[in-house]
Amino acid sequence: MILSLAALGLTLLGAWVCACWMYENLRSLVQIVVAMLTPYFVPAENKTLVERYGKWAVITGCTDGIGRQYAFQLAARGLNIVLISRTPEKLMAVAAEIEQRHQVKTKWIAADFSLGRSIFEKLQQELAGVPVGILVNNVGTNTDFPDDFETASEDKLWEIINVNIGAATMMTRLVLPEMKQRRQGAIVNISSGSELQPLPYLTIYAASKAYVRNFTLALQHELEPFGITCQLVSPLYVTTKMNQYSTTLMEGGVFIPNAESYAKFAVFSLGKTKRTTGYWSHGIQYCVAQFAPEWARTIIGGTMNKVFRKEYYAQQKAAKAK
Repeated sequence: MILSLAALGLTLLGAWVCACWMYENLRSLVQIVVAMLTPYFVPAENKTLVERYGKWAVITGCTDGIGRQYAFQLAARGLNIVLISRTPEKLMAVAAEIEQRHQVKTKWIAADFSLGRSIFEKLQQELAGVPVGILVNNVGTNTDFPDDFETASEDKLWEIINVNIGAATMMTRLVLPEMKQRRQGAIVNISSGSELQPLPYLTIYAASKAYVRNFTLALQHELEPFGITCQLVSPLYVTTKMNQYSTTLMEGGVFIPNAESYAKFAVFSLGKTKRTTGYWSHGIQYCVAQFAPEWARTIIGGTMNKVFRKEYYAQQKAAKAK
């Protein structure tokens, strides 16, 4: 009798754990499918991003990689684009290309988020009068390659904190009051798969992305009553400049898409799900990773970063030999 009760308890516990895992990992897919089918049953819900959120999108860190491709994907859907990044020359080039390809309005603002608090008064002035419908908090930075925590300079540590944490926090605070007044808008926070666990040798980067994850998920509950979408996007490896330290990662592949392919899928998910990896194969990897306990994921991540560090050293050695 006791053994039977124990077996039943373990069975129920296993079913509960399985149900929790399926809910956490499949709800995004279910939400996307429901959103795609809804217009067939409720035609009034078949809205464009402009109709749903507004005419203007702001993208930070938009002259390279995922941010650049987000800007082009949103412009292709008819949104006017505000570009915010550090380098005026790159900003002007991206703005001109967007206007030429998609016949939308653009505005660019040169701002260095690594400077922290001092830049946000200027940003508030520059964005005054712009009815921001979508904010994409994409800007991010990392150490040059995976390495021991104490090897990073104090300046680099503050840069990561200001850019990865400060920018998303303060840009969100800047645009939210008007979104709440309109009861319309979307905040898209680009996190990282490194949010899943502590990540040795990219310690502060992964910790900053854990902040973005928690920040976003908490805001979802706060903003839902106001009709504002707050989406968490957690990419895994993408072939961008941030991953140049690894020859393996820069080779790309089915599980390591380029920025354009990634952004197409990620923007498609906006308005359909509040939480996504942004790319189909990243969703598979994210689900599989969660079968392992956190301590195992931490060890695996640290081991991979040691390999990537060796690849970086090999790159540097080869460059010096030329």
